[in-house]
Amino acid sequence: MISRKPRLIARCADVADVMTAIRFGRENDLRVAVRGGGHNAGGLGVCDDGLVIDLSPIKYVHVDPSSRTVRVGGGSKWGDVDHATHAFGLAVPSGIISTTGVVGLTLGGGIGHLTRKYGLTIDNLLSADVVLADGSFVVASADENSDLFWAIRGGGGNFGVVTSFLFQAHPVHTVCAGPMLWEMDQAADIMKWYREFIVQAPEEINGFFAFMTVPPGPPFPEHLHFKKMCAIVWCYTGAPEQANQILQPVRSYRRPAFEFFAPMPFPMLQGMFDGLYPPGYQWYWKADFVKELSDEAITLHCRHGAKLPTLHSTMHLYPVNGAAHRQSNKDTPWSYRDATWSEVIVGVDPDPANKDRITAWAKEYFDALHPFGAGGAYVNFMMEEGEDRIRATYRENYDRLAAIKGKYDPENFFRVNQNIRPEKGIPVSAR
Repeated sequence: MISRKPRLIARCADVADVMTAIRFGRENDLRVAVRGGGHNAGGLGVCDDGLVIDLSPIKYVHVDPSSRTVRVGGGSKWGDVDHATHAFGLAVPSGIISTTGVVGLTLGGGIGHLTRKYGLTIDNLLSADVVLADGSFVVASADENSDLFWAIRGGGGNFGVVTSFLFQAHPVHTVCAGPMLWEMDQAADIMKWYREFIVQAPEEINGFFAFMTVPPGPPFPEHLHFKKMCAIVWCYTGAPEQANQILQPVRSYRRPAFEFFAPMPFPMLQGMFDGLYPPGYQWYWKADFVKELSDEAITLHCRHGAKLPTLHSTMHLYPVNGAAHRQSNKDTPWSYRDATWSEVIVGVDPDPANKDRITAWAKEYFDALHPFGAGGAYVNFMMEEGEDRIRATYRENYDRLAAIKGKYDPENFFRVNQNIRPEKGIPVSAR
């Protein structure tokens, strides 16, 4: 889908390597991209004829069970974190695929199975080690370089290379979780039930709505294989005996055609879709934030969701309410704390020959639903869509981000990203 050929790849083993790579890039006037987990659908971890700073060797996770904090290296993926924290009965709020990179997901905000209970990933970030555009090293936290700390909690990779994070973890071990599936002719009814349920549900229950084609393998029964259906993927962190009681209303309202809702270790849920989405597939993303699901929007969702072009293509509505609403739009750059869902439409297929097919479907779906959106989109779900789209995403926070960019990266050295243009200010070296 994206084929770029850098001139050099610096596989950095530690902070010193990152500092050296940045200085080398500056001295040789190279375009620089930063690769964390390599999960970016827009291809923003790689550049043509430039230098890729690859963090993948900086891979470690250290758990402090007494403080429930987790130090994570910049090359780690969420599966690495889940493996280490689970042994202590802990988890850090993250995404839904264990192969997602920690750095990329966190810098964009971080939504997933634990959002309604424990907030976004950035809401659980305590500090970060950052190498700046001049090759210097700083720590960003509430007490140290607090403006930079504010900016990296949603502002993406615009401000420096994060070599490690310190997260607050939470007591999560076994969850009641998994998908419920319904026939496509029930999708409108399920969406109408879901829009009412998720805004008043206990924070312990998280569930994202999806259109999907049933994969041909377990746990799905053979008679459903390759069938287009709608689903809700649940995650309940409360007392197991209460899980079925909370979801009994939807079972009574429209009985699922299939469900795999059961107690499981949290890492099992996090890795549930890994086999369906291995690295290297063709991806095209379109996204919006959504405050309300009107009947008209639901009709359009069902129309386009029924046209899933390939087995792996899908649409997800992730709830971003509950604990994520405890902060205001200005507390972090993530400026849609008033949204109810983050919507993503993804055309996916392993075959490059289907690139146009999956792209056209995603664009048509997005164009139909965009008028019902809140205006911007979660940056981790965006392709390269231009400055106007980035401004719409950060809204009233954009100017503050531009000013901080001007302070820490006045020459826009870090520009292979969802780029925020620096407001003219004091050069980094003169601070």
